[in-house]
Order: sequence, then structure tokens, then C-alpha cells
Amino acid sequence: MILSDRDILAKIDAGDIQIESSEPLWKEQVHASSMDLRLGHFFKVYKNNEFEVLDPTKMNERESTLLYERKKGEPFIVHPGDFVLGVTLEKITLPNDIVARVEGRSSLGRLGIVVHSTAGFVDAGFSGTITLEISNMNRIPIALYPEMRVCQLAFETMSSPAIIPYGEKKCSKYQNQVLPEESKVGMDPEFL
Repeated sequence: MILSDRDILAKIDAGDIQIESSEPLWKEQVHASSMDLRLGHFFKVYKNNEFEVLDPTKMNERESTLLYERKKGEPFIVHPGDFVLGVTLEKITLPNDIVARVEGRSSLGRLGIVVHSTAGFVDAGFSGTITLEISNMNRIPIALYPEMRVCQLAFETMSSPAIIPYGEKKCSKYQNQVLPEESKVGMDPEFL
């Protein structure tokens, strides 16, 4: 069941859903059935001119991305066809019985910005910022600004609490992330 604005605010007030940010939250971030999150200050771009192929099993062998930081009011330009890893300004912590779905905002979608390619699900027990897989589907560059509302979370209750929540699993590769994180699929058990 998707949480309503009333339930989202009650879960935040009770500390069940924790939202931490360097900038204060405001009530307008919570909508009837979702909560907006803002774009953080850090971006990672793959070094496409240095790699013949990205092999996910060999990602740790050398640095595959460049890290960029933008201050508030300073744009990060996403060119047509670009793929950029961004991050939310807010750090979220979910309890063992609530999951979240990351969705794009329609205002940015109408410009051609996609905020996740496939990884739009946040497991129960996750804590950290959310890495965004940003693409520009338009034919002209688009400016994104740190601290702008960039995506929304819809929260759903589970039928029962997880036996082993995300942060307690051995393969919780992205728990407590702060910066945008590139793929760690090479750390999956089938590759070890």
C-alpha cells in the first residue's frame, strides 16, 4: 500500500522514515502520495574515451569515472545522450517494513531528463543517499542545478518486516553511500 501525505509525515515525525539533509526540508516536498528529493552537489561521468569496454567484473581495477562538484546555483550541463550519475541531497533511512520507489518528476521528464534507467527501487533497511542514473533524451543540452527538486519517492508498506533488511545483508554494497556510486556488480557473489 502506498503511503499518503498524512502517513509519510507521520512516519517522518515518528522517526520511522528518516530524512537527513544539509538544507532544511520544507512541507512542499511532500505531496499526496510521494515526497520530492533534491539533487545533490556531486556528479560522476564515465571516462568513455579511456575504456574500450566497461567490464562490470573489473570495475575495481582502475578508476572509471570523473567526479564533479557544483555549488548551489551553478549548473551541471547534461548533453543529449549523456549518462551521468548524480546523487540526492537527502540521505534517507528506511525501516524494515517500508520500501521506496524512485520516480522522475514530470516537469523534468517533459524536458527529456530521465533520473533512473532501471534502479528505481529502494529496499527496506536501506540508509544513504540515492544514486540517480541521469540521462538526457532531448536533442539539446539541459542544465541541472544542485538543490533543485529532481525526483520523487513513493513509499510502500510491506506485508511484514524483512527478516534480513538491506543493511544487514553481506552484499549490501551501497549501504551508507554519500557520493554517487558506480556499479559494484563485480562484488556480487557469483563473481567472487
